[in-house]
Amino acid sequence: MSDHELPTPVNRRLFTPGVLLLLLLTLFMFCVAIVRFAVGGLEASTNLDQQHPWGLWIAFDVATGVALAAGGFTAAALVHIFHRRHYHAITRPALLTAALGYTFVGIGLMFDLGRYYNIWHPAVFWQGNSVLFEVGMCVMCYLTVLYIEFLPVVCERFMGDRRFPRLGTFCRRVNGIVERTMFAFIIAGVVLSCLHQSSLGNLMVIAESKWHDLWDTPISSLLFLLSAFMVGFPMVIVESILAAWSLGLKPEMQILRPLAKYVVFFTGLYLAFKIGDMLVRDSYVYLLEGSVQSVCFMAEMIFGLAVPFAMLLSASVRRRPHLLFAAALLIVLGVAFNRINVFLVAYQPAYSAKPYFPSLSEMVVTVGLVSLLILVYRMVVTFFPVISQPERARIA
Repeated sequence: MSDHELPTPVNRRLFTPGVLLLLLLTLFMFCVAIVRFAVGGLEASTNLDQQHPWGLWIAFDVATGVALAAGGFTAAALVHIFHRRHYHAITRPALLTAALGYTFVGIGLMFDLGRYYNIWHPAVFWQGNSVLFEVGMCVMCYLTVLYIEFLPVVCERFMGDRRFPRLGTFCRRVNGIVERTMFAFIIAGVVLSCLHQSSLGNLMVIAESKWHDLWDTPISSLLFLLSAFMVGFPMVIVESILAAWSLGLKPEMQILRPLAKYVVFFTGLYLAFKIGDMLVRDSYVYLLEGSVQSVCFMAEMIFGLAVPFAMLLSASVRRRPHLLFAAALLIVLGVAFNRINVFLVAYQPAYSAKPYFPSLSEMVVTVGLVSLLILVYRMVVTFFPVISQPERARIA
């Protein structure tokens, strides 16, 4: 990477109207958090019951958050394992998004746990027969790996800073150690991600009698893994273009345009497996049954897969930032909708007295967590060298 493309802190005003709106939404979330943790617990803040033990917080805040954070390991694998150095500029933003995503997955999980203060138990009380135990351990280990991979960004911020000479010396030593061992953490991060991304798909296999046939497949773990591969680069594209627009920079189309070709491959692969799975299991007979499940499945397949796949086949779409952003966003929303479908729409308990629908408090927490994540991202790129800013890419 040339000198003029080195990551630098973004010199932009921090408190904008958008940031103030994010702060307001985060404040609402903290108000609900007080009710959840200090006053009424789950009963006062959710519509969960004995038949619906999980809801929006698991389907979106946890399952969807893990999937959308896949850009971290896919970008790392592309650049550092397959040596596609042309895409080096996207690795730090993707790493930051992944680290924040997994951090907020943990926070979202604490909202959902009845005894949230026992969230550390899987690290001590092992249960090797549980898929969820494997997911929890992999997520904890991978989050640790992400923080270690992000250390060079923090160290570079203080190395050479004359105001803090001792801190700069310490950061230089830490950076040297991390750089020499980084290959091991990158490999570990890719392996851990593949493990828990696929294992998330196995969580529902044991609930066969409560699962709709459109999603009830023995290759659920493979589909979850392929969808993580598929959504990694679109998430990087969406994050990169959004960050560029909000920070007054031009999108790095010289990097994102060829990156979109990988998206075409993985989207086509995932789409082929989804269609093949339906043909093998004869589950396509449920597509026109007119139920909520069939409508949601069709929407997921058409708008989250087929439409963006067709769009990205066109070179003119890949060249235009707005069209590329729209196609990538459809894939991101499609994977998010898939996770909601799997954990909420497809799951129908046999003895439920009423259908589950998220409470206002659950929605406020979800919106607040997303707002806080965006806010922290904005603060980090403002003070740390995350985003590459070539002179030719700047508007001002």
